[in-house]
Amino acid sequence: MNNKVVLITGAGRRLGARIASSFHHRGFHVVLHYRSSESEAKAVAAELNAIRPDTVRLCGADLLDTPKLHSLIEEAASVWGRLDVLVNNASSFYPTPLDTVTEKQWDELLGSNLKASFFLAQAAAPHLRRHLGSIVNVGDIHAERGLKGYPVYSIAKAGLNAMTRCLAKELAPDIRVNGVAPGAVLWPEHDMDESKRAEILSRIPLQRTGTPEDVARAVVFLAEEAPYVTGQILAVDGGRSLFT
Repeated sequence: MNNKVVLITGAGRRLGARIASSFHHRGFHVVLHYRSSESEAKAVAAELNAIRPDTVRLCGADLLDTPKLHSLIEEAASVWGRLDVLVNNASSFYPTPLDTVTEKQWDELLGSNLKASFFLAQAAAPHLRRHLGSIVNVGDIHAERGLKGYPVYSIAKAGLNAMTRCLAKELAPDIRVNGVAPGAVLWPEHDMDESKRAEILSRIPLQRTGTPEDVARAVVFLAEEAPYVTGQILAVDGGRSLFT
């Protein structure tokens, strides 16, 4: 155990749960944030606490409720009296065809993918600064080249990349800020036919999908093993962004 504390947003399931497990394996105390996935978050916490008792706690919050983001950070930092790493992983993802997109969809996608990450970083900075901590933002390779049919999501992730670079300057030298950009790691939860999956795989040099563990390792690397790296976006995509 190293007594360091990480807060991971959207950590109840899928990629966030894998990131939580990886930090826990490295000896971190982990604060799992969730919004609607309470039962899944409780299951993750129970599994990890069974390995090391009282090393995982839960914090429920709606990240679109901006005034409560400061309280979320304070709650996370108060559990063990410190906060060393913030992982902005929570994300909304769904199609927004240009001719039908609504302002509500814009606000939700920009809010969950960008706005919340910014104000969580703002609130966390005083705590992270005390321990020379870091922030890792989980983006998407489509931030660089928008995903057709998903313009608002792509714009939000592009903003997250810009935010990563800006905050790396604003928070230096005490806090490092980096990002990861996953490619085909988990298929979308909505239907995707086999032909579409095959088409995506054909454009990946490594000719396979990645795993949540691949992304989690990159996040932990940037947080723990890269003390001279800040303002960088690491693609974890099997080389797909070379051709997309």
